[in-house]
Amino acid sequence: MVIGGISFILILGIINFLLLLFQLATGLHWIKVRFGVHKKTGILLFVFAAIHGLLGLLAD
Repeated sequence: MVIGGISFILILGIINFLLLLFQLATGLHWIKVRFGVHKKTGILLFVFAAIHGLLGLLAD
């Protein structure tokens, strides 16, 4: 699937990378956020990573 000439799997990969950087920054307290925000973005990271992986396996 392509959105605007860019693969949807690539878009999900970029989102995963940004979420991972945010998790790292908040986990190491470089960025101060409440624990609830850190926890919710971790769950969001898991969901996006699962979709990204599943689409990567199904892509031909």
